[in-house]
Amino acid sequence: MSSLPIFLGYKYFRSKKGAFASFTSVMAIAGLSLGVAALVIVLSVMNGFERELQTRILGVVPQLIIRNDANIQDYDELISQLTQFEDVVSATPYIETQGLLSANNRARGVFLTGIMPDLESSISILPKHVYSGSLEKLNSTGGIVIGAWLSRYLGIDLGDSISITTTNLRTSILGSFPRTLELKVVGIFELKAELDQSLALIHHDLASNLLNFVPNETQGVRLKTTDLFKADLIGFNLMKSKALANDNYYFTSWQKTHGTLFSAIKLEKRLISLMLFLIITVAAFNILSTLVMTVKSKEREIAILKTMGCSRLELTFIFLTLGMIIGILGILIGLILGLFITPNINFLILFIEGLIDRSLMENYFINYFPYEFRPIQIIQIIISIMFLTIIFSYFPAARASKLKPATILRHE
Repeated sequence: MSSLPIFLGYKYFRSKKGAFASFTSVMAIAGLSLGVAALVIVLSVMNGFERELQTRILGVVPQLIIRNDANIQDYDELISQLTQFEDVVSATPYIETQGLLSANNRARGVFLTGIMPDLESSISILPKHVYSGSLEKLNSTGGIVIGAWLSRYLGIDLGDSISITTTNLRTSILGSFPRTLELKVVGIFELKAELDQSLALIHHDLASNLLNFVPNETQGVRLKTTDLFKADLIGFNLMKSKALANDNYYFTSWQKTHGTLFSAIKLEKRLISLMLFLIITVAAFNILSTLVMTVKSKEREIAILKTMGCSRLELTFIFLTLGMIIGILGILIGLILGLFITPNINFLILFIEGLIDRSLMENYFINYFPYEFRPIQIIQIIISIMFLTIIFSYFPAARASKLKPATILRHE
């Protein structure tokens, strides 16, 4: 009798007409498969968007900035001390101010950032995304690098001149007015992120002159850390070091400037996962309804099995086997669909765009669907759905084992 539950569970799964599965079993498998596929696709795409934002934004914005109440003097010595810490990968001087870029009767406010072009590749991914021109063309007398969105908005290209108005005031006998200068565009980058419209780069020495700094003086020191998600902890540890403990130093990190963005992404991913999991729970109810109908239609056979000595445990396992077959097939088909559709979702979007003759992603910075499969998530999906399958299969299976043969067979 040990193989009887498996044999009968599979037999009840099959159609009476000889098909692979009964109609109710097929519907239960289809509902579960669609739910699993949707969960895999959505979570993988959201993982991809999260990774892209982390790479494109956090790869460019300062992970950690060391500042002082006053401007930092002799920053080369401070940088050499900071780079000796094992949690610091590299360090460069950093100046940031606000400015107004204008050209062709259009203007846009930006964060004007002073960098060392020869050191930027050691601390940022931005040099890899400069598709026109080069950061190396920035110098202490001129040159500016802007984002692709900004260049299109202002109607300028490589080699064109752009007017910059800074917040720094210049005083003369005529009064005080903002300092303005003309710079040539020597590079255009594209990150497909918000920074394309809000970031402009100039040479550190030029930014220092704009803000009237003395030579070898900077606003802050930008650090690249070994673990960007521990930037605050690394900052606190640096504040305790001898290099920074004796002066009025403090730090800011990306978690203060962009932390809310990634917190919102994680919260959104959790909410969408919960919503999809509830959809899968509804799909799993199909297993329960399928087993209830099967138990109702097989009452006579159940009664005969009990009179022949079949135990309640064996009867329970018969219908648990049926539920497990439906659950396993639903999970497998759903995973296959999810793993196949996710890498090809961009082709699907292109096909839909061709049908409707309209671009669906042109208004977004990331105009494609990135994806990332995370094995731990897939394992969690499998385990949670198998748990639901067992729960929803147990109750009708337990009910079947409690049926009384005398009550069922008395009218036979």
